[in-house]
Amino acid sequence: MALIPRMQGVPNFYREEIENELTKLLTKVKESEIRSYGVLFNSFYELEPDYADHYRKVLRRNAWHIGPLLLCNKGGEDYKAQRGKESAIDEHECLEWLNSKEPNSVVYICFGSIATFTTKQLHEIAKGIEISSQKFIWVVRKGKNQKEDGKENWLPEGFEERTKDKGLIIRGWAPQLLILENKAIGVFVTHCGWNSMLEGVCSGVPMVTWPAFAEQFYNEKLVTDVLRIGVSVGNKQWKRMESEGIEREAIDMAIRRIMEGEEGSEMRSRAQEYKEKARKAVEEDGSSYTDLSALLEELRAYRLGQHLEA
Repeated sequence: MALIPRMQGVPNFYREEIENELTKLLTKVKESEIRSYGVLFNSFYELEPDYADHYRKVLRRNAWHIGPLLLCNKGGEDYKAQRGKESAIDEHECLEWLNSKEPNSVVYICFGSIATFTTKQLHEIAKGIEISSQKFIWVVRKGKNQKEDGKENWLPEGFEERTKDKGLIIRGWAPQLLILENKAIGVFVTHCGWNSMLEGVCSGVPMVTWPAFAEQFYNEKLVTDVLRIGVSVGNKQWKRMESEGIEREAIDMAIRRIMEGEEGSEMRSRAQEYKEKARKAVEEDGSSYTDLSALLEELRAYRLGQHLEA
């Protein structure tokens, strides 16, 4: 008997007729899933009911939605600040900056820890942020896009000076949960990794979607077309490293669609509804709470049956 978690971030390796150690491993994972007793999903039923029903009723597979797991930890601010790696900025300094801003007035930009952009694309992001005239927090991986003398070359000249009163750049790991949950955050520009997407949903923040590779393009469709709590920046290129091709005007337009006007207000309202659904799911008698209870009962019954057979 085996229970396996839902695989996230797995590339669609069937697109190319190649065979290497990674494709062999993923083939074994897929075979293991077929043989397994069922699958645990870090999700909740109300987020993707059609997919959940299809998996159980059409594919006839055992599945339990037991998330969002991030809501199951009650560690408070200290846990949220240190979730993942050590933050590159003092969380109190970050929160003090955010608390000085108006509600829904700050754009939070973070693309995870794997995908990278060319220097040209980083310049376009900076220009898009600047012409949008929005306040922002931008998280950039430390040590990337530097000249041989150690100086940075990924920012347009004078960008930080021009935006110092409205922007905060974090070079390295950021306390993302604390940032997203702050009332000042108005939109999350994200690569649509499943964990980041769930954090956006659980914080009730609408998203500008910018997928780079793996299942992120499917997650984008969930956000923009199904949940209708986000706007696509328009990236269609599947590329994990050195991605580029999105112009500053597209970045500006996507941000403004959410930060300004009635359309953005409607997305924000729906995002808040999903935030509430996520929290209810993990509470007693919620869908995820009930699924986890059902799983534990099945495991007890299975163990008892094995014991009686022995």
